[in-house]
Amino acid sequence: MSFLIAQSLINGVILGTLYLLMAIGFTLAFGVMRIVNFAHGEFYMIGAFCALIGVTWLGLPYPVTLALTIVFAILMGAVVERLVFRPFRNDELSGMIASLGLAMILQHGALILFGPDPQAFPAMVTGVFKWGALIVPKSRALALGIGIVILLIFYLFLMHTRHGRALRALVQDQEVAAVFGVRLEIMYPLGLGLGIALAAVAGGLMAPLFGVSPFIGATPLLKAFIVVILGGLGSIPGAALAAILLGLIESFTSSFISASAADIVTFALVIGVLLVRPAGLLGRAEA
Repeated sequence: MSFLIAQSLINGVILGTLYLLMAIGFTLAFGVMRIVNFAHGEFYMIGAFCALIGVTWLGLPYPVTLALTIVFAILMGAVVERLVFRPFRNDELSGMIASLGLAMILQHGALILFGPDPQAFPAMVTGVFKWGALIVPKSRALALGIGIVILLIFYLFLMHTRHGRALRALVQDQEVAAVFGVRLEIMYPLGLGLGIALAAVAGGLMAPLFGVSPFIGATPLLKAFIVVILGGLGSIPGAALAAILLGLIESFTSSFISASAADIVTFALVIGVLLVRPAGLLGRAEA
């Protein structure tokens, strides 16, 4: 029993890290631009394909491929903000509809380019780590380690750089941030670009574990949406708390009950939390 608990704990942390990368990107885009980006899952898919192309077609080392994926995603985010979301900056409903259209364009574009069949990603590492009876595949440990490093770098950027503080100010109150000199024409594309980059690198990290296809973005998008609702829309600490909580709940429920029961427990938790705290765990209620 203790082995199963420890294994579930490790798997839950790995899941939570993936959900956190997705959810922080999702909530950053909402917090900065007030747009619910339903194309977020497709950027996860694009990150997975970028990693596949870099490793298998170009022969680049995996870390280099991830770094290039992040740069490409940030630039793509700036372009998407300028061409798609900027005209709907003050219109949340139209922006959401535009993001749905963007999701369809990206998914079907990938379908045309790469076909519908899932593509295997070569294993970056093989073997397992063993601590007594506890077994952790090295591929999952690698994904967890890189994910934690990326989250730490992102945290340091938000807390200790001028642009990071400006992004946090925008999430808290856009009008006050603008009064104090935050340049919206720079922060909007930067915020969306960083959010998209986190989704893309999550796709690049998970590609060796789950494979790549044009349809892999739906489930991560759903999980990210659950996390930001559970944690509180626009709350990055809330997203962090909810992501780890969700990963642990799914892992323990799958281990001790069944995988299908995990979704039941997850949605029951979301409903229960919203009944007690409509703004989410760490969200702020509207005045």
